[in-house]
Amino acid sequence: MASSSARLALIAVSMVLLWSVCIATDYVVGDDKGWSPYFNYTQWAHDKDFHVGDRLVFKYDKQKHNVFKVNGTLFNSCTAPNDTEPFSSGHDFISLETEGRKWYICGKSDHCVNRQMKLLIYVGSAAPAPAPTSGAPHSLPSSSSFYIAATLAIAAILFF
Repeated sequence: MASSSARLALIAVSMVLLWSVCIATDYVVGDDKGWSPYFNYTQWAHDKDFHVGDRLVFKYDKQKHNVFKVNGTLFNSCTAPNDTEPFSSGHDFISLETEGRKWYICGKSDHCVNRQMKLLIYVGSAAPAPAPTSGAPHSLPSSSSFYIAATLAIAAILFF
């Protein structure tokens, strides 16, 4: 049987993991418009507060669009990289794993240059405690967060 200090340490670590996992958010890029031409992604991202652990969800017609994660230079020139495969499932989840600027473009034809299919965001450190909100209809806790939290809770119950 584990000592009480080991149990306490495991509980503390579990709580920290639960907290950070439970507050992660999935952001559906473009909300109900998805990843589509002639949408203002700069305006869409303006009031979002992205953090490490959150995910971007790109929803689009996979026959017409794709998503490339690029650097600032390629973003500004709307150039898809030659050495990288695009996300192309039509329902892509991209985890925000590090802080800093993140750039995304559609690599099809003139979609970035002439159809505004480009997104620039800034990702901050892990999310702080959530403030009460009136509800954001397109920012939902990720389903994987729920499963991880549930698994940790069950493990804590079984071992204590």
